[in-house]
Parts: sequence; structure tokens; C-alpha cells
Amino acid sequence: MSKAHVYKRDHINTDEIIPARYLNTDDEKELAKHCMEDLDAGFMKKVSKGDVIVSGEDFGCGSSREHAVWSLRGAGVQTIIARTFARIFYRNAINCGFYTIESKDAVERINDGDEVQIDYQAGIIEDKTNGQRIEFRPLPEFALEIIRDGGLLEHIKKVKG
Repeated sequence: MSKAHVYKRDHINTDEIIPARYLNTDDEKELAKHCMEDLDAGFMKKVSKGDVIVSGEDFGCGSSREHAVWSLRGAGVQTIIARTFARIFYRNAINCGFYTIESKDAVERINDGDEVQIDYQAGIIEDKTNGQRIEFRPLPEFALEIIRDGGLLEHIKKVKG
């Protein structure tokens, strides 16, 4: 079971996910200390391993830094559920082995603090708090292979043998 951290707004950018002043490292645990701090100063005090973030349109817009994904992963975030993603963030997530979910109505149907369970293969989010089921289109198999392998670099190593 995962706790949902809901931000009912669009255009959460990479500077809000991990402020540029902390980009002097690629260490996920170090980046995690500052994850979401310009959007929600208390985020790291309330997030637990396996939690999810839910938001509106265009999550991850802004600069094309992998640090945004690394900070979320370092913070223990399991996935981001958003109406849409900025394309570069979406691809960075897959390349870093991080699953994202596009859902047109999750941000309206899931409340902050709700307990959710995700079936990635079936494409179903179950909100255990309010009893709702939200369907989404699972990622295609090529993306799942990259995620299962731990990211694009590990996937290439595996394929090239």
C-alpha cells in the first residue's frame, strides 16, 4: 500500500522537484534531502518509501535534468501519477528505470493521504481509502524491459552482453 501525495496543480517543473542549487551531485540520497522542497518544504518529513505523487498536466516540465528523477527515486517515491508529463521528464524516467503513470482523472479522484495500490501490469490504481478504481494504460513492453533492467544503461549492457 502506498500513500498518495497530491498536488492539485499543473506544470510542476524540475526546479521545484530538485532546485538547481543542489545539482552539484548525482548521489540520489543527497539529492533526496531537497526533493520537492521549493514546492512543499515538508515533503521529506512526510514521504515514505513506496509512496506516490499525484499531479496535473505537464509534470516535470522545465530543464532536462535527470537529477529530478534521481531525487524522487532517492526519496523513495514509487511512481508519479500525472495527467501528462513533459516529454523529456517522461523519457528520463524510463531511462533511469522509474515508472510513470498517465491518468487523466487521478488528480481529481485521489486525495492527499489516500492509500493506493497499483497493479502496473493490469493498469489499475485502487484507492483503498475511497474505494475507487482508476484505469490507466500500462507502459509498452520495451519501456518495461528498460525499467526492469534498472534503466537504459543497464538494459544496453544486458542486451549487448
